[in-house]
Amino acid sequence: MSATDVVYGMLTALFAAAAIRALRHGVLSRSARWRSRVDHFLHTAMALTMAMMPWSWGRMLPEAPLTALFAAAALWFPLSAVSRCEKSVLTATAQRLQYTAGMATMAWMAHSMASASHETLAEGLPAAHQATHLGHSAGESTAGNAVIGALSLYLLVCALRSLTRDMPALRRTSNAERISTRIAEPFGHFWDGSMTLGTVIMLLMHH
Repeated sequence: MSATDVVYGMLTALFAAAAIRALRHGVLSRSARWRSRVDHFLHTAMALTMAMMPWSWGRMLPEAPLTALFAAAALWFPLSAVSRCEKSVLTATAQRLQYTAGMATMAWMAHSMASASHETLAEGLPAAHQATHLGHSAGESTAGNAVIGALSLYLLVCALRSLTRDMPALRRTSNAERISTRIAEPFGHFWDGSMTLGTVIMLLMHH
């Protein structure tokens, strides 16, 4: 087993656990509102897709429907924040940009999977068609590198923020009762950060 397979195995375990958590605490929760159920359903679909994507049988996933699903999910998170009245629109939208970027990354990876399969098919084209295809691919590659760099940097910042934001608060808390009442929030941030960090690793390794 190669080092890459070991990393993919660890990521698969992480994404599978995240999918189970999102399914249990969101989609199947009786107390969750319908918007929260949609959020957690999209997170479940994202985690399951990333758990399967690295492996050979993951190439059987339908690229076009996945691209459409995650592109729609990337729009869902900021647009659904507008209809929420508990906070200001800017605050609610900013808090969901991390999820928006994650879904956009999934749409990009699904699209790049389809592009890779098209490049494989292009190997059998005549020389003139290959030259045109290669020139078009070179332009897409430059733009793709810029998109990947921007998404990776932003998601990495979000992951580190989610994983570290509650550490000072937990250190200042000495009362066991206060820790137990606030443990759900840091636990959620841990999963957000872990999923986002895993997405960054998947994006860079996929590229």
